[in-house]
Amino acid sequence: MRKIRERIRKIYRKHTPSVKVPLIILMVMFCMIPLLVESRILASSSRQSQVERRIIDVQNQCQILSNKMSRTGYLTNSVVDNAAIDTELSLLSDIFSGRILIVNSGFKIVEDTFSLSKGKTLISNEVIRCFQGENTSRYDSLKHYFVLAIPIPEFEQETGTITTGKTAGVMIVTASTESMYSLEDSLNDKASLYEMMIFVILLILAVLSVHFIMKPFGSLIASIRRVGEGNLDEDVNEEAYRETKQISETINKTLEKLKAVDQSRQEFVSNVSHELKTPITSIRVLADSLMGMEDTPKELYQEFMHDISDEIDRESKIIDDLLTLVRMDKASSGLSCCQVQINGLIEMVLKRLRPIARKRNIELIFESKRDVSADIDEVKFSLAVNNLVENAVKYNKEDGWVRVTLDADHKFFYLKVADSGIGIPAEFKERVFERFYRVDKARSRETGGTGLGLAITKSVVLMHHGAIRVDSVEGEGSTFMVRIPLIYIP
Repeated sequence: MRKIRERIRKIYRKHTPSVKVPLIILMVMFCMIPLLVESRILASSSRQSQVERRIIDVQNQCQILSNKMSRTGYLTNSVVDNAAIDTELSLLSDIFSGRILIVNSGFKIVEDTFSLSKGKTLISNEVIRCFQGENTSRYDSLKHYFVLAIPIPEFEQETGTITTGKTAGVMIVTASTESMYSLEDSLNDKASLYEMMIFVILLILAVLSVHFIMKPFGSLIASIRRVGEGNLDEDVNEEAYRETKQISETINKTLEKLKAVDQSRQEFVSNVSHELKTPITSIRVLADSLMGMEDTPKELYQEFMHDISDEIDRESKIIDDLLTLVRMDKASSGLSCCQVQINGLIEMVLKRLRPIARKRNIELIFESKRDVSADIDEVKFSLAVNNLVENAVKYNKEDGWVRVTLDADHKFFYLKVADSGIGIPAEFKERVFERFYRVDKARSRETGGTGLGLAITKSVVLMHHGAIRVDSVEGEGSTFMVRIPLIYIP
């Protein structure tokens, strides 16, 4: 069974039907099924009513004949000539395509329009009930005939009235309804032809209707296909239905994001090219200057070589940061999480950065509200903390301070890095986490920044399913706030 289901899925994927097919089928079904059900119900009720009318008609005719037989003494007076009654019985049985039996009080058949059972005895439930004064009827729908049992009352010759409650005999009438079924079959054949014609008309109307309904979706697909060919500037605008309007709006929002990503990619490539080219250009200028000077003093030579070494270090740092970002971009599966004591990790990072801070007389302060342990990738998270604190030192004022605060609740731990530095203008706060974006490019060159530190930090935080944001006032300092889950769930 599994192989059969897989084969069916493969065939379905290979020959995926259009949504037009089920729509056409549903439209035709919703129109045809009520029509077919109604026609069958009408046919059945019509047949039933015809049978009931036939039974009532035969019963009335036979009742009249029964009363006539009673008055003429058909069963009680052997002297009377019954030829006329027999003729009427035969004629009536021919009209209704049936058979009539006359049974006397001794349960003997005195007349049979088929001349097969005359003189025989007939005792049945219908006959017995009829002698008790009841009219009985029975219909066999499978063999298409009905049976009537009609009492023949006694007639008082002296008074000229029919005796109530006394029965001289019974008239058993068997009539066929086969002709009704033949007529019904003929009508059903004609109805089937009409139904087929209606089906064809409905199918054509359904195809045209579905084509008209699905036309906006075709336009939508064509627009999406053009966008897929690279025309990102084209807006998808199909507002025929609410659904197509919602799809168009969603696609346009996605296109805007794609455009932003594409623009960011172009800017990133441009920035990478510029950042990698700048140190090389400086190295070439310094090297050409050295080669163009004769009898270069040793002091000047050493100064140029020191500058060249600094530019090489800068190039190496840019390449290292780029490689770090590439590794970050792969997936969070690259995390090697384990339970780490966060307080000790932060103290270790601050210990490494204190020599840098001392050069500018910047005080590093660590405030821990409680001991915190969490599931983190120690190497990557150390890099993120290092970037935040190092930036706070680099973009700070002389004799300033950097305060690192650690706190936690039952679900997250919170790291806050605040400084007394130059701050970030309000219009630039949303872009500080972009790659190679720097608010003060001149100061970044002085401090040796690459513009990748905060991008790396944000990537690390997101890999840990955390969040990062910044609050800053220009000229008054910045505060970076990080929130990380205590338990890492892949």
